[in-house]
Amino acid sequence: MSIYKKLLERERANEPIKVGVIGAGQMGFGMIAQISTIPGMAVTGVSDINIDAARRAADYYNSQVSKKENIVVSNDLRDVIQSSNVEVIVDATGVPEVGANISLETLKAKKHLVLLNVEVDITIGSLMHQLFENAGLVYTGSAGDEPAATLELYEFAKSMGMEVLVAGKGKNNKLQVSANPDTAKEEADRKKMSAHMLAAFQDGTKTMAEMNLLSNAMGFVPDVVGMHGISGDLDSVIDDLNTKENGGVLNKFGVVEYVDGLAPGVFVIVKGQNEGVAHELNYLLKKGERDHHILYRPYHLASLETPITIAKAVLEHEGSIQPLGAPISDTVAVAKRDVKAGETIDGIGGYTVRGVLETHQDMKRNGHIPIGLISGKVVAKRDIKNGQFLTTDDVELDQSTTVVKLRALQDQLFPTE
Repeated sequence: MSIYKKLLERERANEPIKVGVIGAGQMGFGMIAQISTIPGMAVTGVSDINIDAARRAADYYNSQVSKKENIVVSNDLRDVIQSSNVEVIVDATGVPEVGANISLETLKAKKHLVLLNVEVDITIGSLMHQLFENAGLVYTGSAGDEPAATLELYEFAKSMGMEVLVAGKGKNNKLQVSANPDTAKEEADRKKMSAHMLAAFQDGTKTMAEMNLLSNAMGFVPDVVGMHGISGDLDSVIDDLNTKENGGVLNKFGVVEYVDGLAPGVFVIVKGQNEGVAHELNYLLKKGERDHHILYRPYHLASLETPITIAKAVLEHEGSIQPLGAPISDTVAVAKRDVKAGETIDGIGGYTVRGVLETHQDMKRNGHIPIGLISGKVVAKRDIKNGQFLTTDDVELDQSTTVVKLRALQDQLFPTE
């Protein structure tokens, strides 16, 4: 039975899936608005540090539904997670430290967790997925975000027996490695989004994190540190995302990538594994005689698709995107301006660091710091140059933060070979 039919059954039985949402910003609000239109699902809790934002989201939800809910509204995430009238939690915060606390609290409450927080997932996802699975619970990334949308294409191709060579996304913003909340503010205000969030998109951190999450879920790696990030269209990337010996930029296949020019879509590049399949691909895709083809989804609907994952978690005990096991890649912190010794370093979407993707092995070998650990009070121990990859010799991490403690536990449970 399809997800939709199962939701209709819940609607007829007057037993909607009861959803608690942590984070009522752009993503959280959009998802809450979408749930108001979905049968068999209801928002019963909303939390945000800005209580007015939480109330606005809850009030809007009740203004759109025929049956109003008695929604728990709080600036304390524990009130929603612990509510007996909530059965599944959505983390829509995008903040690693908050996400770490949400993960622990949700595990303690024995509830499923759906993440619109790629940032925490790439930092402690291997650990939390294991803990939730051991507890008989679902811990999952969200449908509609680029990693899950790309993974869906990958599994679609693999289910047909195709060889997948490259998987990735179009970048939605021109790369501006020095972007910060001040430079992003005007555009962020126009788009009604957080300036910190937009800065994380612009400086590349979000793209790196998204492909990090995809890497951890399918086993592909960045071909080079930071990926290639070529510009192109649906035809040109076929040639450019080929190996160097065949005229492309890649050292190998089995890689994650991003492309300027394919936003807001996601893609996989595939190859038919025998002559018969290759002939059919050429015939069906109408692009002439090609060795490689691109399968492309021209959109991702982000938070609007999250309810699909919520339903899968509750009704089918399945997720949309989860780590395979130990981390495969990491998004590490790189200075985006000169930093002086003694200066406080802020985190994702801030003024001092951006994220760059590399393999987990390279991260360990070089002593680099996952950007999700730049949380709390982090202080530079010595001068750091613009463009420098941060190490534990450069900064003092805040050992009191939940995310740092959980990452240490993850490192113990998944030691690098």
